Amino acid sequence: MLSVRNITKFANRTKLLAAAGSQSVCFKHTLPDLPYDYGALEPIISAEIMRLHHQKHHAAYVNNLNIAEEKLAEAQAKNNISAAIALEPALRFNGGGHINHSIFWKNLSPNGGEPEGDLLNAIKQCFGSLEELKTQMSAAAVGVQGSGWAWLGCCPKTRYLQIATCANQDPLQATRGLIPLFGIDVWEHAYYLQYKNVRPDYVKAIWNIVNWKDVAQRYQEVKK
Repeated sequence: MLSVRNITKFANRTKLLAAAGSQSVCFKHTLPDLPYDYGALEPIISAEIMRLHHQKHHAAYVNNLNIAEEKLAEAQAKNNISAAIALEPALRFNGGGHINHSIFWKNLSPNGGEPEGDLLNAIKQCFGSLEELKTQMSAAAVGVQGSGWAWLGCCPKTRYLQIATCANQDPLQATRGLIPLFGIDVWEHAYYLQYKNVRPDYVKAIWNIVNWKDVAQRYQEVKK
């Protein structure tokens, strides 16, 4: 559970606006553009799924996060701690949804590819092989009960790679302390129109469109 202090950190921008006497947020979160066309990931993920996932689901997280932050700014301006605490679930869910999906879109690419260099070496060191990483992370993704995410993360202290799962839209770094490198969205809206209730088929297929260059760039940022 996030503390009041963490809620304030999470919405630091709105805190500053509230302190200045503003009753609204001037600089809102926006829905990021996809780095490819909606149909670019076919046949792995259909254009219909991508369009709904991006334009409807991610857009809703962005909109609701902005609303929650506006309410938080008002609560802080009134020094209403109870109201601020009550907003924690909305901030966590919608903020996490925005964070997770902003990573997810860049994690995917129609070009696919394979990891190499420092990232591949780290994968071999931590999992033995790329195939073993895929096996373990796929099992974690398939095993998520209900809705959530499976993540390949990196510990900022040890630089070791770890697999973790998060329920609903919980963001990996804020809840598990790991820097997210690659995530598999296993909410049904991410695959159901195409794969129905056969989540394992979706998870197996998504490895064909992993943007390993993006994953490697995220790993290098942790190493700095």
